[in-house]
Amino acid sequence: MFAKIYRPAKTAMQSGRAKTHGWVLEFIPSMAKRPDPLMGWASSSDTRRQIRLNFETRDEAVAYAKRHAIPFQVFEARETPRRIKTYAGNFAFERKEPWSH
Repeated sequence: MFAKIYRPAKTAMQSGRAKTHGWVLEFIPSMAKRPDPLMGWASSSDTRRQIRLNFETRDEAVAYAKRHAIPFQVFEARETPRRIKTYAGNFAFERKEPWSH
């Protein structure tokens, strides 16, 4: 039983950053999924992979893992640099790319 603590990444479906401010504690699967002989669906007897605990801060998640004697690893989030652009930049005289039309 091993857990990872991380900040979730921004979803690719939306441009917003909702649900990325908290921290998540998830258990790393102890065994791989295998196909069910009857239906062919992927299944596993490891029920810990269904657990996902949300915390406000990193310290709360670490304290919970220590309190329950869960070995864990913290993965720090990589912040992507934001390139702020303006609409007026599309029409700038010093534009480096040529117009496509």
